[in-house]
Amino acid sequence: MSERSTDRTDAVLDQALAALRHSRDHLAAVVDSMTGDEVQRPSYHSWSIAEVLSHLGSGAEIFQLRLAAGFPGGVSPGDDEIQAIWDRWNAKPPQQQTRDALAADDELVSAFTDAAAADDGSWRLDLFGSEQDLAGVVQMRLSEHALHTWDVAVALDPNVALPDDAVALVVDRLDALVAWTGQPQPGLQVRVETTGAERVFLLTETDERAALIATEPAVTGTDVPTLRLPAEAFVRLVYGRLDADHTPHRVLADGLDLDDLRKVFPGP
Repeated sequence: MSERSTDRTDAVLDQALAALRHSRDHLAAVVDSMTGDEVQRPSYHSWSIAEVLSHLGSGAEIFQLRLAAGFPGGVSPGDDEIQAIWDRWNAKPPQQQTRDALAADDELVSAFTDAAAADDGSWRLDLFGSEQDLAGVVQMRLSEHALHTWDVAVALDPNVALPDDAVALVVDRLDALVAWTGQPQPGLQVRVETTGAERVFLLTETDERAALIATEPAVTGTDVPTLRLPAEAFVRLVYGRLDADHTPHRVLADGLDLDDLRKVFPGP
C-alpha cells in the first residue's frame, strides 16, 4: 500500500470513527429523552424500539469479535457463536435491552478507537464476501448504527434526518448493498444525482442483478430517467426507508415513478 493510499485510509478511518461517535451520542440522547415504557413502542422498523436497541447491542458484541479476528492470529466468530449472542439479547426484558445496548455501544466505540491507534495497516478481515480493512469495518458499523438510530428517532420525530457526517461516508458504500438486496427490474436504467454529498450514479441491471455505478455527470444521456434528491434521502431509499410519509419535498423524479423505484429497494 502506498503512503498516499495509507494517508487516505487513515483519513477515512478518522472520519468514520468521528461519525460513529456522533451517531452513538445521538442514539443515547434519543433514548434519554424517553420515559416509562416508550422503549416498547414501535420503531420505524417492524421491531419495537427496544428490539432495535437489542439488535444494535448484539451487533456491538459481534463487531467486537470481528475486530479481534482482524488482527494477526484472530479467528472469526462462527454462526453458532453469533446465534448464541442473538439468543441472549433476545431473552432480555425491554428496559435491560435498552440499558445494555448503550453500554455495549460505548464499549465498541472505545475498542474501535484503541484498534485504530494500534493498527499498523495489517488489520484485514474477509466479511460478507469482501476483504475489509479497519476503516471498512468501522464504516459497516456506522451504516448499521446510523440507519437503526434513525429507526428509533423517527418514531419520536417524523422529520428527523440521517446525520450529514454519516451520509457522506455511507453514500459511497451503497453499491455493495444494492448488489445484495436490490431487486432487478427489466430495463432498469436511472441516473441518480444527489445533493449535500454531491454524487452521480447510474442505477441499472447487470447479470440479472441490480447495480449502482458511480459515474461522471456527462456519462449518461439526457433521455435517461433521472432521480434528483438529497444524499440523505437516497441512502434511506436504498435501505428501504423512503416511504411517501418520509420523503422530502426536494426529491425530483424525471421520467420515472418513485413508487416503482421503491420496489427495487425492499431494504436489508
